[in-house]
Amino acid sequence: MEERLRKIKWIMLDVDGTLTDGGIQVSNSGEYTKKFHVRDGFGIVEAKKEGLKFAIITGRQTEIIRIRLQEELKIDEVHQGVKNKLEVLGMLKKRHQIATDEILYMGDDVNDLAVLGYVGILACPHNSVQEIIEVSDIKAEAIGGEGAVREIIEKVMKAQGKWENVIKRYRP
Repeated sequence: MEERLRKIKWIMLDVDGTLTDGGIQVSNSGEYTKKFHVRDGFGIVEAKKEGLKFAIITGRQTEIIRIRLQEELKIDEVHQGVKNKLEVLGMLKKRHQIATDEILYMGDDVNDLAVLGYVGILACPHNSVQEIIEVSDIKAEAIGGEGAVREIIEKVMKAQGKWENVIKRYRP
């Protein structure tokens, strides 16, 4: 697995159940809210500093995703309202000339099965549906929305010898 992790250049993520806990809160005025974990965001920012690229491929479309992932975290590619994740994955591979073994995809539900065989590594949060757990190469110990993405980012960066650069930035 270490050798496969060293090849990763792109981390592609689902949102609901992966970057969030999967819950959606709706206020009386109809406004949606989601909860993101700050450690996942920190991991994304630090990984980008070390040259990793990120893409979001999600079925839902919300302003929350645009604000958090596109504006705040400056994710390289954010694709919302996706009906066919494999189609978007193929477009990203072609646009950026990404080899299959350079992609780690992380998702939690059966709609993420579409990318199986089209990515180098399939990862999932601990609380994913059984069908995803059974075919994933890596299962995080953390659950979705509670640091699972950060955990996987660290695995990639440690295999690539980049995590120590993050630590050096913050160690006195």
